[in-house]
Amino acid sequence: MRILVTGGAGFIGSALVRRLVPQAGYEVLNFDKLTYAGSLSSLQSVENAPNYRFVQGDICDAAAVSRAMAEFRPDVVAHLAAESHVDRSIDGPGAFIQTNVVGTFVMLDCALAYWRTLPAERAEAFRFHHISTDEVFGSLGEDGYFTETTPYDPRSPYSASKAGSDHLARAWEHTYGLPVLVTNCSNNYGPFHFPEKLIPLMIIKCLAGEALPVYGKGDNIRDWLFVEDHVAALQAVFERGVPGETYNIGGNSERTNLHVVETICAALDRHRPRTDGKAYREQISFVADRPGHDQRYAIDATKIRDELGWAPAETFETGIEHTVRWYLDNEGWWREIQSRSYSGERLGLKSA
Repeated sequence: MRILVTGGAGFIGSALVRRLVPQAGYEVLNFDKLTYAGSLSSLQSVENAPNYRFVQGDICDAAAVSRAMAEFRPDVVAHLAAESHVDRSIDGPGAFIQTNVVGTFVMLDCALAYWRTLPAERAEAFRFHHISTDEVFGSLGEDGYFTETTPYDPRSPYSASKAGSDHLARAWEHTYGLPVLVTNCSNNYGPFHFPEKLIPLMIIKCLAGEALPVYGKGDNIRDWLFVEDHVAALQAVFERGVPGETYNIGGNSERTNLHVVETICAALDRHRPRTDGKAYREQISFVADRPGHDQRYAIDATKIRDELGWAPAETFETGIEHTVRWYLDNEGWWREIQSRSYSGERLGLKSA
């Protein structure tokens, strides 16, 4: 099976590449622009594998996308390339519209043209897998869960751009017959996570002795999904999912942001105690909330469990333990990013 992964140098994309390349029977092409959030250092474990190759390219460049498809001849396009940080979307929404909406249109248009060239058997087996987020559904109250039929209600420039891309993917399936799969996942975390996101940012700020900025009261709730569980679900979907269907992927791990930060602090207290003997949680500082901050996300992953046999292997506690230890053991990876593109400053204050 030949898998073209867009955004394969990003957080989730690189985890998918690292999962697939060691498995027999896969050839993987990583198509990535290498923006600030992309790093080939996340792929050192597979970069010399004979069944892996990398092409630097922009999903908005139709010629480059078409050329990659024509040369690689994929059986599956796993489309992960996206601008993904809510705070950055508040500061600069244009890049999100360009990459997430226009880029997804280009990918679908090129995939359709490529698919139409395939012989009948390969065309029948082809899949365009569009990977998205639960943020397209808006904000939940105290009760209930997002399901595959929850109406869309995006609240940020990021989630609106992803909602637009989801609608395009479904339209290409319905109008043109392109075999499309859509997945909407909850908040990912784990090794190789870019340091602008909550969990790695808190780990790094703990170690630096800096204040740990928690938005508002810290009572916003997210459903946390360990990234290696997520990519196992993605593989299940593009291998066994039904074209035209949507599958929600969640970790069954609802936690408040404050609880997440406190859990990180407790893990670091065990693995790398502060030299002054104090607890890391003393560094917690409450700051002005994010503009339009959604209160709660929670995924009902019953469909993918019942139909495809997937369930998360990690609990939130085991996943955080694994993540904290990875950041402690791989300080060189995130320090290089700090020196190159992101030093921990707050984003998303443009409209505040």
